[in-house]
Amino acid sequence: MKYPFLLVLNSILLFSQSGYDIAKQIDNRPAPKSISTQISMSLKNSKGQIRKNKMISKSTDRNKKQIMWFVEPKDDKGIAFLKLEEFNKDIQMKMWLPAFKKVRRISAKKKGDSFMGSDLSFEDLSTRVLDDYNYTLMKDTVYNDQEAYLLEIKPKAKLKSSYSKHITIVDKSQLLTKEELSFNKKGILEKKKIFSYSKIDDYFIIVKIFVIDIQKDHSTLVEFSNIKLDDMLNDKLFHEKNLQRPPEY
Repeated sequence: MKYPFLLVLNSILLFSQSGYDIAKQIDNRPAPKSISTQISMSLKNSKGQIRKNKMISKSTDRNKKQIMWFVEPKDDKGIAFLKLEEFNKDIQMKMWLPAFKKVRRISAKKKGDSFMGSDLSFEDLSTRVLDDYNYTLMKDTVYNDQEAYLLEIKPKAKLKSSYSKHITIVDKSQLLTKEELSFNKKGILEKKKIFSYSKIDDYFIIVKIFVIDIQKDHSTLVEFSNIKLDDMLNDKLFHEKNLQRPPEY
């Protein structure tokens, strides 16, 4: 007689989960202390023309600290990006522009701007702080034959986001974000993002992001390779002076 009761109890607990509960579980998924990787970024315009970039990225603390150096093409070689996120502090984003021999600070007003002409904005490169958003579990769904949650994620007013909301598909079994629709401040669908993962050293790591700008008919494919986890990155690496010191590619 206990088993039917337990089944009912489990069902109640499952259906009582809120959008925030699910978002918190996603936020608490195990993650490596650091990630070093090579990145290929392919930009495709409405005419089918493709431009490719290659970068080296090193990050730590769940990507809250990241430094990235462009190595290809020749025109972009030497450009570098630094991101520092600290609790209860404004995000610091800086870019080293060798052509001008200066560091450009990315202000909060510019976080909706495109990152190097791609369909990712500077805001898209930021880590989402759990309590900066409101979450609504819209319904259960199926994605690629797998059970999934459909979440609505709305930034709180204090965040001053360039988006009004995101509709996100999350795989139930592993709590991985598989697809996301992002809407601009007018409530118009702006971007669609599709995420692919690979299991490396017991962690599910993003290996591919495909972004489509619906309004501009433009897309960006980001691919991660030569991924190294937990390679003991020193905090001193994430400093403005190192923007001009790219590692060997």
